[in-house]
Amino acid sequence: MHSPIKFFAGSANRDLAIKIIDGYNQAQKQMHLESGNPIDTLKTYSLGKSSFTRFSDGEFITSLDESVRGCTVFLIQSTFPPVDNLFELMLMVDAAKRASAYKVVAVIPYFGFARQDRKDQPRVAIGAKLIADLLTAAKVDRIMTMDLHADQIQGFFNVPVDHVYASALFVPYLKNLNLDNLVIASPDMGGSKRAKAYSHFLGCDMAIAHKSRVKANEVGEMMVIGDVEGKNVIITDDMVDTAGTIVMAANIMMDKGAKSVRVVASHPVLSGPAYERLNNSPIIEFITTDSIPIKEGASDKIKVLSIGPLFGDIINKVYNFRSISGSFIV
Repeated sequence: MHSPIKFFAGSANRDLAIKIIDGYNQAQKQMHLESGNPIDTLKTYSLGKSSFTRFSDGEFITSLDESVRGCTVFLIQSTFPPVDNLFELMLMVDAAKRASAYKVVAVIPYFGFARQDRKDQPRVAIGAKLIADLLTAAKVDRIMTMDLHADQIQGFFNVPVDHVYASALFVPYLKNLNLDNLVIASPDMGGSKRAKAYSHFLGCDMAIAHKSRVKANEVGEMMVIGDVEGKNVIITDDMVDTAGTIVMAANIMMDKGAKSVRVVASHPVLSGPAYERLNNSPIIEFITTDSIPIKEGASDKIKVLSIGPLFGDIINKVYNFRSISGSFIV
């Protein structure tokens, strides 16, 4: 017998939470239709009531304003800066557990601090592992996230992790563009596996932009490995922060004779000069998701594909003990 289900959202991206719940409603309706069950008595879910109060010194408190006793609770919150978003999520997890929720699932479309996945120099923290430990200490029962910066972060948790791929949205979109002479490009060596997977599903060649970093958010030199002359290039990445790497890669691709350059990125961090760089670059389309909110009227080049239906479908399958592997492309 299923426990009741409830959805709550933090203050970071409530609009996305509503889309995810709508996606869940649609997914459960489709499941009932396929199984021949009546849908006239099917319950439609909405965002649960919660409140967020900030004191004058900056401290804040969050509460769930309806009973969750015995419920499977899905808490939706991306953990992009400020760090308040992460701490708000942990407070929500703690509130749900103390209110006798049966299970607490943290739905984290964008998992912050994921770039700190290893000790690559002396005396540095492994931030992603620390965040995993903090969420575990808050007694979360399951994690749902999308396109982690490094796959091994899943191993930092001792609870199940459902790792969703935005390629389930991007690949169909790219196919519908009907571009000829297509080439998938990685902006660095680390993303070559992702680019190879895209090139496999799209049946095209790939290229790699090899870069050397001076320091964080600053690229030194870059060169292109592969033929891009006369090609429509799609640069793939998991996140775009200051946009320095992808703009440099796009410029080099065009210098090498590329016909056009588009960018596909799961998480639009877009900090600092990112929007200005995108607007002034040869990139004709920046295709991303709503895992992080985009600034209103930021750029006509940005195409946002909502991950609401994708996460809604995954939540429905997990809640009903169904396999989610068929939902993955890359």
